[in-house]
Amino acid sequence: MCELLGMSANVPTDICFSFSGLVKRGGDTGVHRDGWGIAFYEGKGYRSFHDPIASVDSEVAKFIQSYSIKSSQVICHIRKANRGRVSLENTHPFSRELWGQVWSFAHNGQLKGIKKKQLLNYLPVGSTDSEHAFCWVLGRLRDEFPVKPKSKVALRRCIQRLFRELAQLGVFNVLMSDAQSLYTYCSTKLSWLTRQAPFDSARLLDADVSIDFKQETSSNDVVTVIATEPLTSNEQWTQMVVGEFSQFRLGRKEFTQLS
Repeated sequence: MCELLGMSANVPTDICFSFSGLVKRGGDTGVHRDGWGIAFYEGKGYRSFHDPIASVDSEVAKFIQSYSIKSSQVICHIRKANRGRVSLENTHPFSRELWGQVWSFAHNGQLKGIKKKQLLNYLPVGSTDSEHAFCWVLGRLRDEFPVKPKSKVALRRCIQRLFRELAQLGVFNVLMSDAQSLYTYCSTKLSWLTRQAPFDSARLLDADVSIDFKQETSSNDVVTVIATEPLTSNEQWTQMVVGEFSQFRLGRKEFTQLS
């Protein structure tokens, strides 16, 4: 299966350290050789990079590791293909516009029968079950809320209900963002940690790389990292439980509930 990496921060933050660990799993310490992608939110702006080759061999991935892109939210994915051929159009994260915002989505797992679900307003470009699921979610959201809902709680509840419905079709570990919140659902594996003052150093599991966050942060910084598997060896990660839906905002877990 694939692996996911997400970040939510209360100040623009780069993800070079965590990304350097995930990249190694894309063909070196892991078998996820079928492409990778990463999406960054910067205020209302959005930029993404995709490559259908293994991240350890990708010149684009090397660029991302060395270029400090400051972002409030990040979604990243390394792929082990099971549905859809290895190609650029099948490389996560996928993105679409809804209510004047760019939404992004990355998924780990397989969803049996997902393509029987009718799509509204959005169509896939590639052939993965993941992109079909994303188009279905956004279509349902637009159908239920023709304009952006004023109630953040109503929106969250709708997303949670849609995620729960998709999880009934198979393995559904997912990261989805609307630039303001990072929504997650754990079907089998997701872990997270929050870094805040007092900061300490961290060591990657998959590379001989460490960082002293005291030298890279201020006392007000709050950053949460979500990953399929823990990325560091000396930090306390919290494993999500099956059926756990969460919403992260400004670096903190704002809401969590079991389905």
